[in-house]
Amino acid sequence: MTARELTVHTDDGVDLHVEVDGVAAGGGGDGSDAAPLTVVLSHGFTARLGEWDLQRRALRDRARLVLWDQRGHGRSGWTPLTRATIDRTGRDLGQVLDAVVPRGPVVLAGHSMGGMSVMALARQRPELFGTRVVGAFLLATSAGGLVSDGVVGLGVRLLRALHLLPLYLWLLQLWAPLLERSRRRGTRIGRWYTRRYLFGRDDADPEQVRVVQDLLEETPLPVTMAFYATLIDHDEHAALPVLSRVPVTVVAGTHDRLTPLPHGRRLAEEIGASAELVVVEGAGHSVNLTRTAIVDAAFLRLLDRVEDAARAA
Repeated sequence: MTARELTVHTDDGVDLHVEVDGVAAGGGGDGSDAAPLTVVLSHGFTARLGEWDLQRRALRDRARLVLWDQRGHGRSGWTPLTRATIDRTGRDLGQVLDAVVPRGPVVLAGHSMGGMSVMALARQRPELFGTRVVGAFLLATSAGGLVSDGVVGLGVRLLRALHLLPLYLWLLQLWAPLLERSRRRGTRIGRWYTRRYLFGRDDADPEQVRVVQDLLEETPLPVTMAFYATLIDHDEHAALPVLSRVPVTVVAGTHDRLTPLPHGRRLAEEIGASAELVVVEGAGHSVNLTRTAIVDAAFLRLLDRVEDAARAA
């Protein structure tokens, strides 16, 4: 099967790069080529759709796949920095859905920031869930409170109390273009950071670390800093009851430093009985790369649950 490339134009003028793969991928993209099921995959912070390559191989014989680069990432267009928010990426996801999958059942999958985009869409357009959206796969993600603990959390709380957080975030975005001009990619310190924060206890193959480092360092620092602001303020707990309408799988690594295991547990608890929690021992944030067999099996199990629910209905 050959993937098709598309461009989705958002309502604020950003071009989003989209690829369609898997079952019935060669059609016209207007819904006439609809497969029995479509899976829409949203990547994480500072990554691009290529981070799903391993799952793409596992799923392409099972469903139609739609993958997209979030604004400012990969091959998608630059975004005004004031619109580098989870709220906006949730709307972008909805517009990809409207343009590329206008009808037929859909499972939404999101890793890290991509999972946050799924939750934002659930808050914005709850009418889709249980009708068009029939399942969700939330991988190494959080509904909010990522910087509530430790030194960083203390600093953020202090800045909020002093009403200085907007100034701090504005300064980050002001400095980012200057830092980008002198930025060096592929450095040892970059590999150390990638190893420490993206991998788990004992799953960091050096070649995989380099692959993830190269992937993350493609995103320019102004975009990174702009989205960092929204990650600090991100809170989508109100969206979780909407997700409870459909089968959901939450995957969390025990050694994930960016979206720690308690965030995954809380997601599953607040979604309720429709959620399956998969805890991956020793895994870090890049669990889909380092524990591929476990993640793929969990994903395929979710598709089985979705199909069972459709037959029961």
